[in-house]
Amino acid sequence: MAEPSRVLSAPFSDELLLSREWLVTNGLGGYASGTLSGAATRRYHGLLIAALPGPLGRVMMLNHLSEALELPDGTRVELGAPIDARADRTLHLPWRDELVDFRLDDGLPVWRFRTGPFLVEKRVWMTHRANTTWVRYRLVEGDGRVRLTLHPAVHFRNHDAPVSTALELPYTFTATGRHWELRAPDAALPALKLRLDGDEPALTVEDRPLTRVLYRIEEHRGYAAEGQLLSPGYLGAELAPGRDATLVASTEPWSAVDALAPDDALAAEHQRRRSLVVAAGADDGDAFAAELTLAADQFIITPAGRVEERARARAAGDEVRTVIAGYHWFTEWGRDTMISLDGLTLCTGRAVEAGYILRTFAHYVRDGLIPNYFPDGQNEGLYHTADATLWFFHAIDRYVAATGDRQTLALLLPTLRSILAHHLAGTRFGIGVDPADGLLRQGAPGYQLTWMDAKVDDWVVTPRRGKAVEINALWYNALRNTERWLRESGDGDGAAALARHAERAAASFNARFWCAARGWLYDVVDGEHGDDDACRPNQIFAVALPNPILARARWDAVVEVVRAKLWTPAGLRSLAPDHPDYKPRYFGDLRTRDAAYHQGTVWSWLIGPFVDAWLRVHPGGSARHFLDGFARHEHEACVGSIAEIFDAEPPFHPRGCIAQAWGVAEVLRAWRKSGG
Repeated sequence: MAEPSRVLSAPFSDELLLSREWLVTNGLGGYASGTLSGAATRRYHGLLIAALPGPLGRVMMLNHLSEALELPDGTRVELGAPIDARADRTLHLPWRDELVDFRLDDGLPVWRFRTGPFLVEKRVWMTHRANTTWVRYRLVEGDGRVRLTLHPAVHFRNHDAPVSTALELPYTFTATGRHWELRAPDAALPALKLRLDGDEPALTVEDRPLTRVLYRIEEHRGYAAEGQLLSPGYLGAELAPGRDATLVASTEPWSAVDALAPDDALAAEHQRRRSLVVAAGADDGDAFAAELTLAADQFIITPAGRVEERARARAAGDEVRTVIAGYHWFTEWGRDTMISLDGLTLCTGRAVEAGYILRTFAHYVRDGLIPNYFPDGQNEGLYHTADATLWFFHAIDRYVAATGDRQTLALLLPTLRSILAHHLAGTRFGIGVDPADGLLRQGAPGYQLTWMDAKVDDWVVTPRRGKAVEINALWYNALRNTERWLRESGDGDGAAALARHAERAAASFNARFWCAARGWLYDVVDGEHGDDDACRPNQIFAVALPNPILARARWDAVVEVVRAKLWTPAGLRSLAPDHPDYKPRYFGDLRTRDAAYHQGTVWSWLIGPFVDAWLRVHPGGSARHFLDGFARHEHEACVGSIAEIFDAEPPFHPRGCIAQAWGVAEVLRAWRKSGG
C-alpha cells in the first residue's frame, strides 16, 4: 500500500511557515489546528478545540504550546513560534533554520527539527471520537539527553468567540500524581486535563498572564485581533534516544485518558486511517486519491452535542452521522452535506455512514425542508434554504444507485412525497411552484436562500429571488427521481402525476431560461428586476445532474461558455470577468469579502458538476486535466486538504475556510470519475 505523505522541506520562508496550516480532527466536530510555524494567527488555532454537549458547542481548551529544548551544553533552542505578544507587532522565527521538514504521515502532521547533532521529531494526533489531543516528541538522532520544556497557554472560550473576549480569572490548577487539571471560573466548562509521559516528568506552577497576543489573520480579516492568554506554568521531561515524551490534553474522564498508552494511541489512529484508505480502494499508488480520502474523513462526524438524537437513533438500531461543512468556523449545513455525501462517503467505501447521514437529516424535515444548518451547540436547525432539500433527493439517488438499499429508500419515500407536496403547494420563504408555468420560485425579504448566500447586516449580496436556474434544475431532478422510485414501488398513478409536473417544468425551463442574445442560460428569471443574464456557474447544473432539464441541443453551448469564462485550475468562477460586478480578489474586512464572495470568487466544489457536464457532452473523453491544479494546491493552505474558495485571477490564492467538505468531496469524486 502506498502511504499518503505530503512533504515540505527546508529552506522555509517566514511567509510559508505562517500561511500554511495543518488540521487534525476527532470525529465529533472537535479539532486541533495551527500554522506550520506554531504561531496562532487565527482565533481557531489551538491544540485542543473540544466538541462539547450543548449549549457549549466547540470550546477552545488549549490555545498554544511553547516548546523548547535545553541541550547538554546549556543552549536553549525554541522548537516553534513563541506566543506573539510583542508590542512592536513583529514576529521572529529564529528557529526557522532548524526546521528540516514538515510532512503528513497518514494525514497526521509531523515536524523534524535539527539542532547540532540532535534531530527531534514532533507529531500531533487526536483520539477518534474523543476530545483528546496527543503531542509526541522523539529524539531521532543524537547521543546524550536533552531537556524538553513545554509552556501551555489557555483561554477557555467558544472557538468562534473573538480573541478579545475577556479572560476570566482565576484559573485553578491542581495536580495529583501525573494527573494535572486546569479549571476556569465558569463551572459549566470541563477541566483541561494534562499529562506528560516521559523520563523525569516535572511540573512547575507559575501563573503568567500574556497580554496583547496578536492574531494576524484576524487582523487582516477585520476582526478583533488582540487578546489575553494565561500560562499556568510549564512541564518538562528528558528526551533520550529511544525514549519519547508525550503530552496528552483532554476533557475526557481520566479513566478514558489513561486507557491508552501513547504508542498504542498513535498505532490505533494510524491503523484506522490506513483502513480508510484501503476501504476507499485508494491503496493502489494514487497518492492524491489517498490524501483526499483522509481529508474526507475530517468532515464526517457523530455530533457531540445532540445527545437526545443519538439516544433516539440507537433505540431504533441506527446511528447519527452528519457533516461539518468546513474548518474552522462552519457547523453542519444541509446543502453542503448533501452535495458532499457522494464524495465523502460513497467514493470512500463508507456507504453505511451515508445511510446514517440521510436518515439523520430525514428526522429534521419540517414543512418540506431540511435544515440549512445547525448553529454550534444547538439541537434544532434553521431552515432558510431553497436548494438543500432538493440536494437531499440527489444524495438519496446517488446512495441508492451505489448501495441498492431499497429499505432506506422505502423508509424515506413518504418523507420525499411530503416534501414535493409542500413545494407544489408552497412552503416557507416563498418557496413554491408557480402554477402559471410549473417552475419553482423562491425568495423572502432579508433572506439568502440559494448557495450564493452572502449577507452583511441587512444587505443580501446576491438575493436571486425569483426562479433560479440551478433551483429548477434540481427541482426537475427531484421530480424525475421520485417518479422513478414510485413507479418501482408499484405506485403508477403517483409516478404519472410527478411525470406531468416534470414535463411541464422542463418545457417552461427551455422556453424561459435560454438567453439567445448571450448564448447561455439566464441565472434567474422573473426576478425582482426582471431576468438576470449574468454568466454564472449555476447554469452548469442544467446539464450536469443525472436528469438534465436542458434540451440536448444546448448542452454543448452551456458547457463551452462555462469552460471559456468561468473555469480556472481551482474550480469555477462565480461570475464572468466581463460583468461589471466582477471582483477579482476575495480579501479585506467582512463587508469587502462578502461583496466578492459570489461575484467572481472561485469555488472549488463547482469543479465536480463541471466535470460531470463535460463528460456528458464528451463521452469517452478525458477530464483529468481540469483537475491538475488541485494536486498542486494541496500544500498551499491547509496541507493535505482543499480550500473553500480562491481568488478569481492568477495565482488563484486560496481563501475562506482552509478545508471545505464539498471542495474535498467534489474534487475526489471528479478525480475518481475522470480516470487517468
